[in-house]
Amino acid sequence: MNNQTTDNDPATILAMERAALDRWGKGDPSGFLEICAPDVVYFDPWQERRLDGLEALTRFYEGVRGQVHITRYELLNPKVQLCGDAAVLTFNFVGESEARTDRWNCTEVYRRTPAGWRIIQTHWSFTQPLPK
Repeated sequence: MNNQTTDNDPATILAMERAALDRWGKGDPSGFLEICAPDVVYFDPWQERRLDGLEALTRFYEGVRGQVHITRYELLNPKVQLCGDAAVLTFNFVGESEARTDRWNCTEVYRRTPAGWRIIQTHWSFTQPLPK
């Protein structure tokens, strides 16, 4: 693997994430599955435990295929931090559907592979600011 980062890496990673989210919002989780590494790990508040591997994530995502409908979303404060062949993308996600607005925190860890950047760790959590 190439241990050289480029000025385009953050833009590439953000574009990959947005393209996957565009598909996710139309009920198609394949956009994420296509950019995950075989050894991806996954956390979200609906899972009791971490999901290990692309096969487990695929089974989970197939269970929600066609059920997610997001009419509009925003990535707030996206930040890509590069470290050799790894990149950490963090952002706040606001997704709107006809029924509600959801707010999430997201961390995606990408690894550079010969096939390009791939997600190796994904973590979604609800945004719940403490009361003032």
